[in-house]
Amino acid sequence: MLTEQNMKTERLLTFTATLFLAVTAGAQKAEFLSSRHALLRLDTPKKYLLLPVEEKEDNAHIRVIKDNQLVKTFNCKLATEKADYFVPYEVGEGELLDITFQGTPRSNGSIGDFACWKRMTYADTFDTANREQHRPLYHHSPACGWMNDPNGMFYKDGTWHLYYQYNPYGSQWENMTWGHSSSTDLVHWEHHPAPIEPDGLGSIFSGSCVVDKENTAGFGKDAIIAFYTSAGQSQTQCLAYSTDNGMTFTKYDRNPIITSTVPDFRDPHVFWNEEAGHWNLILAAGQQMSIYSSANLKEWKHESDFGATYGNHGGVWECPDLMKLPVAGTDKEKWMLICNINPGGPWGGSAAQYFIGDFDGKTFTCESKPEVTKWMDYGKDHYATVTFDNAPDGRRVGIAWMSNWQYANQVPTQQFRSANSIAREYGLFEYNGETYCSVKPVKEMDTLRGNQRKTPSEACEMVVTLKGDAQLTLRNDRNERVVISYNQEDGIIDFDRRHSGNVSFSDAFPTIVTTPTYGTVHQLRIFIDRCSIELFDEEGKVAMTNLVFPTTPYNRLTLKGKAKAKIYSLKN
Repeated sequence: MLTEQNMKTERLLTFTATLFLAVTAGAQKAEFLSSRHALLRLDTPKKYLLLPVEEKEDNAHIRVIKDNQLVKTFNCKLATEKADYFVPYEVGEGELLDITFQGTPRSNGSIGDFACWKRMTYADTFDTANREQHRPLYHHSPACGWMNDPNGMFYKDGTWHLYYQYNPYGSQWENMTWGHSSSTDLVHWEHHPAPIEPDGLGSIFSGSCVVDKENTAGFGKDAIIAFYTSAGQSQTQCLAYSTDNGMTFTKYDRNPIITSTVPDFRDPHVFWNEEAGHWNLILAAGQQMSIYSSANLKEWKHESDFGATYGNHGGVWECPDLMKLPVAGTDKEKWMLICNINPGGPWGGSAAQYFIGDFDGKTFTCESKPEVTKWMDYGKDHYATVTFDNAPDGRRVGIAWMSNWQYANQVPTQQFRSANSIAREYGLFEYNGETYCSVKPVKEMDTLRGNQRKTPSEACEMVVTLKGDAQLTLRNDRNERVVISYNQEDGIIDFDRRHSGNVSFSDAFPTIVTTPTYGTVHQLRIFIDRCSIELFDEEGKVAMTNLVFPTTPYNRLTLKGKAKAKIYSLKN
């Protein structure tokens, strides 16, 4: 993120020196009960125990015991040979860690010789200064650890709140928790402690938040009500509420509030339906969406299901959203149902499809034929799109996870994994008898635009004017390149990242992807960050989101055909 990276980079040497001193201060004293089992008593006034992580290792299972009671469990790839990076565990007074190493330990001797005991250390702070060349400068990313789906997003009192699927104890998928960041401008993000953590019902999967303006749930006027999936032996839907604007949550004492026999039953999205006069909830149930209604946010009635014969069914349906939007150039409004799917995307792996139609508060009716599939973004790295509740001025603002499940756990970062797309604003437009979703960067992105420059940089925006077929090539000094080609007659744009930099971590990464343009394109906005390129046309008819991992930033632009480009720095 722009503010944190620029301000904290200079702290790297201080962090490294501090870490070295802590390491030489002495190993942690553990009691070894078997070749795979150890106990570690946390007897310290310090705030954190810094856990050394080795990504190639199997997860160690850690049970946290206090006063002889189990208070928490989590998994962490504790280092046995070397530490790739560290994650902080916040120490509770008098805690005992019961650690079991899973799988077959590496060629590293007995349990007492594992590197984790030598590298663990206590500290009062954990420095999150950027230590990765591919950490984005103006996209939201976690301070450390793994992040996937955005969820629970809402706006209140001038602040946008973003929650997300989070692993605090490593940079691969595990220990699903809600992370939390907030922003006043959808660009600069402040990190907060994780507000909803796993419990006896399971890990915390995706969901949503609403602002309960009329106190329909009884937790107070303007309380923030969170809905999430508890992923235990089965997946159930649960509720938590906040009276401090989403900083902390109290879990409802009668959870779960919705259950089912469907195995993949998750990701509740709740909204107030003004026309129907009640709350609606939509969630993914296998390969269809289930719709519910409620007057009080606690008791829910199943109304209908949608999608068994509609759209793409190449994978599990996930992360729904349902909203009413205006149709550009008309006086009509229609409903859009977002359905994220994994796998089954147009270029393999995960993607976001959507349906346009009508919704009466009980049943969604799609206006297209069942075999029609519409994609929100034709890039390779756009998933789990959902929108903010209570956005001002009737805006419909959303954010996507900027990765793909084909390689999300393998991308070449370690201190953190994954970033979110820039925030986008959604609408509808008509083309050749069908209605489609328009996608545009939010107006807040305009505030980042700085001076015009001659060459691309690691964080910049390009505005490209087109008057016919054109080809744009972004290139660095090592001849790593991205090629973007516009074919006006065929109405398509190709994005070729086969030689974009490091593509070796997955056979699914080096690809060419193609988007339809739904008419002639006159101008493109292209947002470049250290590990991503997002492309939009000026009318919102084209959206492509793709990761790239160049070994050095792209610093040259070559244009062929009828195109002119202006390049702008993106300022803090």
